[in-house]
Amino acid sequence: AWAIRHQTLVLFFIFVTAAAGIFAYSNLGRNADPAFTVKVMVVSAVWPGASAAEMQDQVADRVETRLQTLPWLARLETYTRPGFMATQIVLEDATPPGEVEDLWYQARKKVGDISADLPAGVVGPFFNDEYADVYVQVHALSAPDATWSELSDLAEMARQSFLSVPGVEKVQLFGEQDQKIHVDISYAKLATLGIPASAIFDALATQNAVVPSGSVDTPSETVQVRVTGSLKGVEAVASVPVEADGRTFRLGDIATVSRGVSDPRSYVTRYNGENAILLGVAMADGGNVLELGELLHDKAAEVRARLPLGAELHEVSNQPDVVEEAVGEFLLKFVAAISIVLLVSFVSLGFRTGIIVALSVPLTLAATFVFMMLMGIDLERISLGALILSLGLLVDDAIIAIEMMVVKIEQGWDRVRAATFAWESTAFPMLTGTLVTAAGFLPVGFAKSSAGEYAGGIFWVVTTALLVSWVVAVVFTPYLGLKLLPRSLERHAAARGDVDEEAIYRTPSYNRLRRMVTGAVRFRLPVVLATVGLLVLAGYGMGHVKKQFFPNSSRPEVLVELKGPEGASFAATERETREIEKLLAESPHVDYYTTYIGAGAPRFFIAYNPALPNPSYALVLVQTKGGEHTDALVSQLQSRFAASEGAVRGRANKLELGPPVGYPVQFRVVGPDLDVVRGIAEEVRDAMRASPDTRNTELQWGEKVKSV
Repeated sequence: AWAIRHQTLVLFFIFVTAAAGIFAYSNLGRNADPAFTVKVMVVSAVWPGASAAEMQDQVADRVETRLQTLPWLARLETYTRPGFMATQIVLEDATPPGEVEDLWYQARKKVGDISADLPAGVVGPFFNDEYADVYVQVHALSAPDATWSELSDLAEMARQSFLSVPGVEKVQLFGEQDQKIHVDISYAKLATLGIPASAIFDALATQNAVVPSGSVDTPSETVQVRVTGSLKGVEAVASVPVEADGRTFRLGDIATVSRGVSDPRSYVTRYNGENAILLGVAMADGGNVLELGELLHDKAAEVRARLPLGAELHEVSNQPDVVEEAVGEFLLKFVAAISIVLLVSFVSLGFRTGIIVALSVPLTLAATFVFMMLMGIDLERISLGALILSLGLLVDDAIIAIEMMVVKIEQGWDRVRAATFAWESTAFPMLTGTLVTAAGFLPVGFAKSSAGEYAGGIFWVVTTALLVSWVVAVVFTPYLGLKLLPRSLERHAAARGDVDEEAIYRTPSYNRLRRMVTGAVRFRLPVVLATVGLLVLAGYGMGHVKKQFFPNSSRPEVLVELKGPEGASFAATERETREIEKLLAESPHVDYYTTYIGAGAPRFFIAYNPALPNPSYALVLVQTKGGEHTDALVSQLQSRFAASEGAVRGRANKLELGPPVGYPVQFRVVGPDLDVVRGIAEEVRDAMRASPDTRNTELQWGEKVKSV
């Protein structure tokens, strides 16, 4: 009644809602997946020369002891090997996202307090609280004929170019190789000449020492004194004099001096089997990934034009394309849903009435987009799915309101009275039905967990859309009905003489429906028993349906993980990886692949957790041709790994949606005695391997390693 009395104001609200909705839709963020807080931080330290036990007892234990006082701590997962340790701080799943940043600050302070108490020679601890950074684009820069030094220069040029793009927060390089000058000493030659090896070390340290050389004060300025002779290349190192027993030798005459990279290497990246340096591009908070994708595409073309002949910049991962495809899929389904709604409305209600119902959908979505922008919900997998899910429900309230109005006009009521009748008779039942529907999603919306943070938007979007559709039905729809319903309705009522309001119900279809309802009420016991029987049957059938909270991703990437025995050399891991690369190069299912040896890939997908550094670990990220090719490649690789008897264990799987899980079933054996713990863990592993429903059953704790 209020809406009909203030028609001009309601029309103004309709236009404002439509304009605000268009503005909100244009400015909503676009992402492939909803953002959630990765509640994991990595603390690492290096102690050259220490054994794994020394790293555990003298470094890791002290770090863990301090971190055990951290609030919201779920567990500490520590990995040690000779000379290296890494502790993953895993917070409880219910940790409020707003407190995570402060908790990482507290962790830095707690570990920083004991850094002076660690053994001499320990480098670190280092903190990685950017472990959750997602790179919207990853590029691989390769140049088969270039040296690592030249490739690094090209990568730095590309990095600076991408950093200049608005909306880019940082650009990280992966797979760079530290440049070194190697001095290879023949101990036989040194023994023949009577030169101790320490003489070479002392000569290099003395020649390359950085010491203050003082300054000279003049009446007008201070002039710094610099000592020349610092080592600036292979020739300079080869020319270093080595003194022993009163004799002086040139280092290049008693040793081989060459330029190269760190040996043994710790982390290498390759693209289609060729050495490459990867560039990960991270977006600033609040950015629009689709707009950033267009800018990065143009910048990548500019970088390619600046590269020398033989160097290529390859696109490894492109989040904007994934988002664009997801938004495009929503628009396609949205158009299909709207078309179905329009068709059904026009056929069942008539053209004018169908138009009113059709107008309610964009008005509802426009207001929903405004609330999404206010709540900080982007257009992503969950929110788009919630909108698609809501499309079939959005028109219910509008159909009830306008159908009630049409019926009352046909019964002879005037338009104003007919328009207000829907509020008087059905508004609160409609609201109750809306709230009951929204309540079905309530547990997900308020779940205090990473899964709730990831999928909680489905509750907020569905609830907002349904509540807005109710407001549209009781405010906008009566106004639209007043203006758009045909005058023929009144003429039909007048032709009947407006005597019998029940006349419109005397139709064959309505009479059949009424007889069906009357029969269900009359024979209520059989109807109730049949309903209970269907419920029991549904419960039985549900027990045979596979259950998985988050489905597998439809993305075409396949993760191929290779894990050698603990203590395996980097060279051995690289050799085994090349065998897999050879298989992938010949596969008809593969588009391209990127290899990471010594650690995991950068986080190109929010549900992927990068593996910690380990020389016996390798990852091959395979971009398949999509569709059936992805499943075929996974099956092929799983069969190969199951039949393989080599030392390297392999695992191939597709990407998963939702918070990262890793292995779907995990057991943790805890106790004070290391040997007993390992024995029990091996029993659990053997029992799980005996099950026909498992594969890739392995211990996280590596094998014992040899030492001399």
